[in-house]
Amino acid sequence: MKKKITATVLSQKEIAPRIFDMWIATDLAACAKAGQFIGVYPKDRSTLLPRPISICQVSDKKDALRIVYRIAGQGTAEFSSYQEGDSVEILGTLGNGFPTEAAEGKKVFLMGGGIGIPPMLELARELPASTEKQIIVGYRDDQLFLKEDLEKNGTVYIATEDGSVGTKGNVLDAIREQNLTADVIYACGPTPMLRAIKEYAAEKGIKCYISLEEKMACGIGACLACVCQSKDVDHHSNVHNKRICKDGPVFLAEEVEL
Repeated sequence: MKKKITATVLSQKEIAPRIFDMWIATDLAACAKAGQFIGVYPKDRSTLLPRPISICQVSDKKDALRIVYRIAGQGTAEFSSYQEGDSVEILGTLGNGFPTEAAEGKKVFLMGGGIGIPPMLELARELPASTEKQIIVGYRDDQLFLKEDLEKNGTVYIATEDGSVGTKGNVLDAIREQNLTADVIYACGPTPMLRAIKEYAAEKGIKCYISLEEKMACGIGACLACVCQSKDVDHHSNVHNKRICKDGPVFLAEEVEL
């Protein structure tokens, strides 16, 4: 169920340069799933459209959502100024999440790069107890936001672009260096990373689910501003595309072209 509501900020802190961690009290948490997102509306009406931000964590009582986001423009800069008790308009929950049932009894990779790391936390929390969780995350440098949270929910392997922590390089470099294997892959991050993971999964014969990042307008599938090319014809538009906000953001990797 999607609805626009006024929620309340419970807490907020900067956990890395220009990366903020906010908890929001909202009953939308009751139906939120890993891989879904919310639209957050700026109070400045000159920036009309909601900003899509992935769900990082759902509270144990299902009464609050955690979002971790990077300042990328005017809207997110405004969000970073919010304090405990402030109101915030949100639309949610949006999109389709990760299919956790695919991990039952399996060895999996949870792969996050940059601001694609936050969704991996709630996914790790939601996966079945029988799942062997290997969390491979890629950072630019030694600002390892969410590292401790992730370590509570699986075995964490780190790659950094500058080589300051873990493997020097990207998440695939870390997998190869550690000789890791998996039956299922879940991934979120920038398109070049997802493209490489899709190729790796195809080469190894591993089922792979990817969460695509894209600028959005409506967030509910009406405007077709966030389409990606798909293998099959979309029943909505009758062309080879998928709406990331509505049909995704999570897709089976082989369904979409990157």
